[in-house]
Amino acid sequence: MHAQLVDLHNRRIYPAEITLENGHIRRIREVDRVQADAGYLLPGFVDAHVHIESSMLPPAEFARMAVVHGTVATVSDPHEIANVLGAAGVQFMLEDAHRAPVKFCFGAPSCVPATGFESAGAVLDAAAVELLLHNPAIGYLSEMMNFPGVLHGDAQVLAKLAAAKRLGKPIDGHAPGLRGAEARRYFAAGISTDHECFTYEEGREKAQLGVKILIREGSAARNFEALWPLLHEFPDQIMFCSDDKHPDDLLNGHIDRLVARALAKGCDLFDTLRAACVHPVEHYRLPVGLLREGDPADFIRVADLTEFRVLETWIDGRCVAEKGETRLLHQAADTPNQFAALPRRPDDFKLQSKHQTGIVRLIRAWDGEIVTGSEEGHARLQEDLLLPYPAQDVLKIVVVNRYTPAAPPAIGFVRGFGIQRGALASSVAHDSHNIVAVGTDDATLCTAVNAIIEARGGVCATNGAGDTRVLPLPIAGLMSPVDGYALAQTYAQLDTWTKNTLQCALKAPFMALSFLALPVIPALKMTDLGLFDVEKFDFTEVELAYPSV
Repeated sequence: MHAQLVDLHNRRIYPAEITLENGHIRRIREVDRVQADAGYLLPGFVDAHVHIESSMLPPAEFARMAVVHGTVATVSDPHEIANVLGAAGVQFMLEDAHRAPVKFCFGAPSCVPATGFESAGAVLDAAAVELLLHNPAIGYLSEMMNFPGVLHGDAQVLAKLAAAKRLGKPIDGHAPGLRGAEARRYFAAGISTDHECFTYEEGREKAQLGVKILIREGSAARNFEALWPLLHEFPDQIMFCSDDKHPDDLLNGHIDRLVARALAKGCDLFDTLRAACVHPVEHYRLPVGLLREGDPADFIRVADLTEFRVLETWIDGRCVAEKGETRLLHQAADTPNQFAALPRRPDDFKLQSKHQTGIVRLIRAWDGEIVTGSEEGHARLQEDLLLPYPAQDVLKIVVVNRYTPAAPPAIGFVRGFGIQRGALASSVAHDSHNIVAVGTDDATLCTAVNAIIEARGGVCATNGAGDTRVLPLPIAGLMSPVDGYALAQTYAQLDTWTKNTLQCALKAPFMALSFLALPVIPALKMTDLGLFDVEKFDFTEVELAYPSV
């Protein structure tokens, strides 16, 4: 095999002949020249933090699509399925991943549930987490979202951190907006990364503490534009990740797109590629080759060093993708699930006014962010009921417990979706994955929620006039066993129909919807137990007796 070799360790590019043997690189020999169209060989790309479940695909199917973009490995937190199925969900991910050559490094979920302010399908206490960490297939302790637990010395949290340190496994961070003395205390607990920085100032401050900063560009949270300058200042501390990647986005690109964008910004070629290829391998001690003699033959061939169009992807000496086509075959997956919710009636979603003001706290959804704002607005007041006010972009949000059949829904209001009629619903609702829905009236909300219940999980949109469209996700209510390319097309069609028919203002409405129930991301969220103020870390009332300002 001949090509221009991109040597990321010695920071040089030279024509080379590479000899493979038994899945490894036996020899690399510099030569005088190679053919002009031979392309460039470099180590494969690594997604340094991703929840595979958010692709709506099990690991083996995710791999089929990701290898086309030069991805050879991922650092994967399975806490989505763990919140539904517990340790059995983690085991499902490990077993399914073995059916693909991509090198998945799974973590032990540290926060199942993420907080005690929501209902999940399972609990992983410190003993259960330590048991997972003892598994050689588990490479690290997944993102410690419970940063208040770290700061306040919660015994369970400290025990999980201690187990990871005792076993010598890295600990991932998750501390959006945490700054100053509290950030120093949080990372001093042994936490070494953060993928939640959403401003340059926050990323720079944490990098100065020695934290590895993961620049994230996913389907919901997009922080590349804010954080890319950190590559200039802290080149040895940067990695790239997607965090959450919907199937239609995965169809169009992965870490390769971040590399191309960074270079277009003027970032150094070798610093950029080391962030995409080398740093995750070294930090998480992945069994991934880095294009050296004796390494596993994990590498990619690209046409150029600007667009990074991937011509071939090799893993363990096997070509798994070529010229934009995957060589991996689709394999039907098992469909473990836990879904006990029963159908609802529109009356279940009525919200009584306590103060007769109609002034409500609004969750403010922002395009391209998983952080939300907290605003005040006016719901329509009809007799003693608080109703949505679509003309003012004040919609009703409900969260229905999927694990307890008759649990009452939590009800509040949200702004930012902009829909004028209809509703959308999903059982992908980070992190406990109850049913979350946003809509313009109770009857339509009920239709959307019941469609999810009937499918035992999925995403759904309804126009309020009899047209309801559902994408079923029978694997834990999170993933589909169908062909990934077909799923990506179906999801893209549903996404487009939702934005056009419901006139939704968000670029990724279902991804935005999925994060409205996550009570560890500021500022205001809705769990199945009520409206939650993340900054106060406690529940708060929906209706105000009078304006706060």
